[in-house]
Amino acid sequence: QVQLVESGGGLVQAGGSLRLSCAASGRTFSTYAMGWFRQAPGKEREFVAAINWGGGSTYYADSVKGRFTISRDNAKNTVYLQMNSLKPEDTAVYSCAADKSTVALRLAPQYAYWGQGTQVTVSS
Repeated sequence: QVQLVESGGGLVQAGGSLRLSCAASGRTFSTYAMGWFRQAPGKEREFVAAINWGGGSTYYADSVKGRFTISRDNAKNTVYLQMNSLKPEDTAVYSCAADKSTVALRLAPQYAYWGQGTQVTVSS
């Protein structure tokens, strides 16, 4: 069982930056693939970024490629999402997810564990 708690969301102007954190419980964090997803009001949840257990493999949605960076610190049981050059269309609830896998996972059904989410609002 893994519990995930996100933090770092907030209100930022377009062009600004935020760093989201997702802290995981348990002593086997390094064996979990991690991902970030987001859901805007009235829209489906969408994939944002994923990272494999060791951190050497990452994937990004085309809409965030070049602006967002996913990383992890296995010693701190934490995964991060650095978001730069934010746009109003990035406004959403961002959730992290975990699954016991050695490879990065890009589909929501592949993840067994989810956090509650953190709100990111980008004003124009």
